[in-house]
Amino acid sequence: MKKVLFTLAGMTFLGLVACGPSAEQKKAMEEQAQRSADSAANALLQQASTSASDSVMAAPVDSTQK
Repeated sequence: MKKVLFTLAGMTFLGLVACGPSAEQKKAMEEQAQRSADSAANALLQQASTSASDSVMAAPVDSTQK
């Protein structure tokens, strides 16, 4: 009986290991990660450009220089 249980447990373990994500699923996960990274980078660039333009607009004007 022990041999049967160990064999069944071994087959179950191997079945779970073999059932990893498929190539299509891996590709979809990589594309999603790339889209997330791109959108985060775009948000940072937009925030930086907005911040830079706001600081230029808020800079005091020195009227003593000619």
